[in-house]
Amino acid sequence: MIFQPTIKRRDMINCALCDNAPCDKACPAGLNPSTRLRSIWFGGEQHSVISLPALNACEDCQAPCEKACLNSGMVSIKKLISRLKSEIKATVSREQIANEDVLQTDICGIPLENPFLLSSSVVSSNYDMCARAFEAGWAGVSFKTICNFDIHETSPRYSAITGGSSIIGFKNIEQLSNHSVMENMEIFKKLKRNYPHKFLMVSIMGRNDEEWSQLAKGCEDTGADAIELNFSCPNMVEAGLGSDIGQSPEYVERFTKAACSGIKIPVLAKLTPNVATMCEAAEAAQRGGARGISAINTIKSIMRINLDTFVSSPAVGAASAVGGYSGKAVKPIALRFIAELGNDKALTGMHISGMGGIETWQDAAEFMLLGAGSVQVTTAVMQYGYRIIDDLKAGMNYYLKDRGFKNIKELVGLGLSHVSSTTDVLERDTIVYPKFILKSCIGCGRCGISCRDGGHQAIEMKDKKPVLNLKRCVGCHLCTLVCPNGAIQSSERRVHKQEEW
Repeated sequence: MIFQPTIKRRDMINCALCDNAPCDKACPAGLNPSTRLRSIWFGGEQHSVISLPALNACEDCQAPCEKACLNSGMVSIKKLISRLKSEIKATVSREQIANEDVLQTDICGIPLENPFLLSSSVVSSNYDMCARAFEAGWAGVSFKTICNFDIHETSPRYSAITGGSSIIGFKNIEQLSNHSVMENMEIFKKLKRNYPHKFLMVSIMGRNDEEWSQLAKGCEDTGADAIELNFSCPNMVEAGLGSDIGQSPEYVERFTKAACSGIKIPVLAKLTPNVATMCEAAEAAQRGGARGISAINTIKSIMRINLDTFVSSPAVGAASAVGGYSGKAVKPIALRFIAELGNDKALTGMHISGMGGIETWQDAAEFMLLGAGSVQVTTAVMQYGYRIIDDLKAGMNYYLKDRGFKNIKELVGLGLSHVSSTTDVLERDTIVYPKFILKSCIGCGRCGISCRDGGHQAIEMKDKKPVLNLKRCVGCHLCTLVCPNGAIQSSERRVHKQEEW
C-alpha cells in the first residue's frame, strides 16, 4: 500500500474542523462526520474507513449534516465520506485495530505508551493542560521551561503565514514559564501523583552553573522523569541565554555537566537550529553527561513587514523583534538536522527526540525514519487541539501493523542510509519524464508557463492540452509541482531520451 493521502486537504478546505461539530449531531447514521473529515485532514483515511459502521449509510441520505454545517453549502460532507468507500476501502487490508501495543517505546529506558509528546511551550504550561493532554492519550510532555528569573510577556506575541484555514508558518516571541519555580514544582508533584505512568520531562534554563544544577535537582526531587536543557530559545531578553548557549559547544558542555552533576534521571539537551551544523553541540552535550538530544527549537525569523507602519509582526505598539519560527514550513529544516544527528556515529546510543512541523502521523514517521526515537508537537496542537493524538496514534498504529513492524522502534533510522549530505552520490545518467493525465487536465496552462519561464521550455499548449518536447525536457518535474489538479505524474525512469512520447 502507498501511504500517501488520497483525498486531498483542498477537497475539504472550507471545513472548520469544529469542536462539538454540528454535523455529528445531525448525522442520522451516527457516523461522526467530523471525525472522518479530521482523519482526511490528518492523512488517516485508512484507519478511518475501517471504523466506519456502515459505508452505505450516505447513499440515500439527504445530507442533514451539510445543512447543519457552520459553513453550510461549502463542505461536501456526504461526498467526502462516500469517497472513503469508493477510493479508500479497496486499499484497506485489515480489520479495525484496537490494540496499540506496537506503539510502545521508551526514552532512555523510561517506558512510553506511544512516541508522542507535547513539546515545551504554552501547550504544556500548567497542571490542567498537561492533565487534559494525558487524558486525551498523549504519552508525555516536556513542561514549559522553568527558570529563576522574572518573565513578563508582550501582547500580541504570535504571527503566522496561512494557507486556507491552515497555519503554514508560525512566529512567536513568547518566553518561558511565568509561574514561579515553587509553583511549578507543586505542579510536577501533582502530575506524577495523578498520572504516574505518564512521562514528565521538565525543560529548565539557568543563568549560571548553580542555577542549572539546582533546577535539575529540584525537578528530580518533585517527580520529573527527565530533564530537558533549553539551549535554544531565541526569545530571551538577556544575552547569553537560550540559543546563545546552543551556539557555543563550550557552554553546552559546561551547563550540561552542571545540570547532570547531582541527579540520576536522564538529561536531554534541546539544541538550536540557528547554527550551520548541530553535531558539534550535540557531542558537547554528550560529553557533559546528556543521554539524549531534542531538536529542533524554533528558527530565528522576521515576519510580515507592515507597508504602512514599517513594523514587522507581531507588532507591539511601534516595535517588534526577531522571534522563533515553527509550523510545518520548518519541517524540511528539522528533518535535515535530525538526519545529521542520526548519521553521527559519535552519538550512537543517544536518544533523539524530534520536533519541528509535525502535524500528522506521516510527519512523525519521517522523523523516526531519520533517527528520532520520540517526537514532540506544539504548533499543530495550538491549531487543532490535543484531540489530534487520536489521529497520530491511529494512523501510526495502522501503518506499522500493515507493514509488519512488531514495534515502532524498528522504524527508527531506516531512512538514514538513503540520505546524503551532498549530491555527488546521485545517479545522473537516467531521466524520469513527466506524464500528462489528460482526462484530469483542465487546460489552465500553468505547467506551460512554469516550464517556459522557470524551466527548459519543453511544454507547449495545443488545444489547451500540454505536449512535451522530449529533446528539451530534462526531467526536473517543476510541472508536476505547479499543476493545480494533480494531472501530471512521473513516468518510469529511462536510460535514454525517447524521440516520441
